[in-house]
Amino acid sequence: MSEWLSREEALERLKVRPQTLYAYVSRGRIGMRPDRTDPRRSEYRADDIAALATRRARGRSPSAIAESAIAWGEPSIVTAISTVWHGRLIYRGQDAAALSEHATLEETAAVLWALPEPAHFETAAPLSDQAGRASAFARLAMLAGQERPSLGRNAASLCTDAARAIGVLAGALGASAGSDPLHHRLARGWSVSDDGADAIRRALVLLADHELNASTFAARVAASTGASPAACLLAGLATLSGPRHGGAGEAVMHLAEDAARHGADTAIRRWLGHDRPLPGFGHQLYPEGDPRATALLAAIGNSDDTLRSLETAVIAATGARPNIDFALAVMTRGLGLPRDAPFQLFALGRGVGWAAHMVEQIVSGNIIRPRGRYDGLLPRID
Repeated sequence: MSEWLSREEALERLKVRPQTLYAYVSRGRIGMRPDRTDPRRSEYRADDIAALATRRARGRSPSAIAESAIAWGEPSIVTAISTVWHGRLIYRGQDAAALSEHATLEETAAVLWALPEPAHFETAAPLSDQAGRASAFARLAMLAGQERPSLGRNAASLCTDAARAIGVLAGALGASAGSDPLHHRLARGWSVSDDGADAIRRALVLLADHELNASTFAARVAASTGASPAACLLAGLATLSGPRHGGAGEAVMHLAEDAARHGADTAIRRWLGHDRPLPGFGHQLYPEGDPRATALLAAIGNSDDTLRSLETAVIAATGARPNIDFALAVMTRGLGLPRDAPFQLFALGRGVGWAAHMVEQIVSGNIIRPRGRYDGLLPRID
């Protein structure tokens, strides 16, 4: 849970006047809530104040600003697709958690791609029975080598190619052939019930975009060079495959297995004792809890004794709340999905977001080419 500070504590940490503190609050840069012991007074979110204080101490030199923006810093690319606002994930003005209550991934693509009608992700019969991560890379790479570059094309043409690429990706990840909503076809491919299909639908919608995360940034960099839509999705998929991004779901499964063998408290001590962060809990953009996890867990419940005890123990030990990776692990174990299902759901849902950012980047006409701040040796000048 986030720490909250009194007015006096906030002013002391920031070294500013009250008017400046109130200006930060009004611009949404510092969270504020009524003091629970005295509603006439206010409290201020410590995480926001710490971030502001760090930026002030760093100064405003261009190099310092650019360097700080790379890792959880100030927004660095203008986008109208999604944002995190007051602890909520927003898709083009719509609350993603609320959208997940009824929308399909196809309808969510219409929101993120600014289309008048839902997208269609048709999947042909699979080329082989080997569905999964390796097949996804192979099929997208094949398509990327065949498609036209994206430069000079309009948004409608790019969305058509992106929809085809997502259909190919879905088939590679085990969705059955057809053109009906993807969550139904993925449920058939994974042999789960209608209730399971609805859980898959919710997860795909909640995973569709998450502002400028690492894989989305990679997709935008590829798009800025004019790479084909499938190549942009392949760049996103490659980045997602890293253990510090899309690998979090597998790490949660390992933690759950440790908790099942040794007990939740012992498993937590073992992970923390080896200087490993606890996967599936906490998120820097959501100090009060990940709304995606809240929405998915509310819909599917958690009947897994191991994961229930793990959740309770982690909250007691660290105060960190479950994030979307934990919710996906609950869903995967509860529905008997493939072990790699969290990654596959991430890849398929986020493919819609990668495509949205690809189109936005192409339309902007800008290339993403930052400079490196050289810190190495230089030749001698005689």
